[in-house]
Amino acid sequence: MGGRRLTFSDSGSFRCNICGTECVQPGTPQGREIPGCLTCGSTVRLRSLIALLSREIFGVELAIPDFPVLKGMRGIGMSDPDALAERLAEKFDYTNTFYHQEPRLDIVHPEPDQLGRYDFILSSEVLEHVPPPAERAFANLNRMLKPDGLLLLTVPYRINGQTEEHFPELHEYALAAPGGRTVLVNRRRDGSLEVFENLSFHGGDGSTLEMRVFTEPSLKEILAGAGFGEVHIASEDVPEFGVRHSETWSLPIAGRKGCFRPPSAEIAKAYGHAVRKSSSLARDLEFHQRAHQEAERALAERLADLEARTQWARKMEAELEERTQWALALKQEKDTALADFGRGVAEAENARRHIQALEKDLAEARAARARIESSLWTRAGRKLGAF
Repeated sequence: MGGRRLTFSDSGSFRCNICGTECVQPGTPQGREIPGCLTCGSTVRLRSLIALLSREIFGVELAIPDFPVLKGMRGIGMSDPDALAERLAEKFDYTNTFYHQEPRLDIVHPEPDQLGRYDFILSSEVLEHVPPPAERAFANLNRMLKPDGLLLLTVPYRINGQTEEHFPELHEYALAAPGGRTVLVNRRRDGSLEVFENLSFHGGDGSTLEMRVFTEPSLKEILAGAGFGEVHIASEDVPEFGVRHSETWSLPIAGRKGCFRPPSAEIAKAYGHAVRKSSSLARDLEFHQRAHQEAERALAERLADLEARTQWARKMEAELEERTQWALALKQEKDTALADFGRGVAEAENARRHIQALEKDLAEARAARARIESSLWTRAGRKLGAF
């Protein structure tokens, strides 16, 4: 699809305007079909459509949880997600329907009791699937609205050119799957048969067959031809609700029938300010409560850490005392051993000296003995010589 691509640099958080959840805002815009809310799964397409609904009805962008309850205002949805339909039903007299399953709305042949009944109609990604001519479905949507009703819709469309009908001569047709490949078989009004391959389905094979691709100029022409006097394409970003368009095509569209106008600008502005202030205060309170809980949790963690460190210090102190006593005992054993060693050395020295003295005495005794023996030997020899 053509058209210029927008770029953004800011990031942060946003509030989902369908369920009210605070969500993380990505740094760059996401595609229109990428879920951005973890609670309800809302996409940019749905959030921008609801922002448009709020602006058209109340004159200011509000989240559905902040809508006033207006059960006197009747609306009908076409293929809404449950999360969206249930919340709108809490605020309005609102019914959700489907094109291809129950509860079913046949927009090609609406029941008579559906005509002139609704204050607003929400149609999201439906009109590209209705059989041709598409103008008939748009005209029926206008007929279903009250004289001052609103049509709010999304469809995939290109910026330029005219609507591309995939099956312009569709008359009597059916889907078939020869060989496991789905094809469309059509009998034209002149009786000839044609077979179409390479079909495009939205959400899987079945009744969600894509019949056409709209363009912006053709949509404006079709809406005007169906009786919608004013048409507005919602290209505005609403960052507080996570609505940041990454493209300039396939945007939500409002078709106004008659003279529908939002309430007084002053009332809408005052209500919007009150709701926003209430929401802001609630968010601030929630933030401070979370901060308080975080502080208490951090304090508890620090106290637990301090207690663990105190126990560790006590354990280290006990181990140090034990090691100190062990060191003192070891020193005493060392001193005793050194003293014993000293005494042993002294005793060994005394023994050595005693041995030396004994050896000296022995040597002297041996010398004395030798002198005596020598003396005796000399005397004996002299006596023998005398004879």
